[in-house]
Amino acid sequence: MIRLHRLSTRAEVFYLNPDLIVAIDSTPDTVVTLTTHQKVLVSDSPEVVVNAVKEWRSSIIAGALPSTPVKRRSDSALTLVAATAAPPPSNPDNEE
Repeated sequence: MIRLHRLSTRAEVFYLNPDLIVAIDSTPDTVVTLTTHQKVLVSDSPEVVVNAVKEWRSSIIAGALPSTPVKRRSDSALTLVAATAAPPPSNPDNEE
């Protein structure tokens, strides 16, 4: 959630799910349009809203990624394995 301020005499603080934002307009007040077609007037500038969304998204991605890199099998060096010779498998249906 991002923290914004409603455009009112008290500059009331509220929290908004950034996934609901469709558009941010500056006309001259900042208008945030939501997926529900609701429009919210905020006292924050469009740049502040965009930066808040960027910080929120980067924190979500950072939380989802492991803190230490995961070592994968593809990262390790390849080793050669000696094959053993074995007789070919017999097929009981094709007995000669």
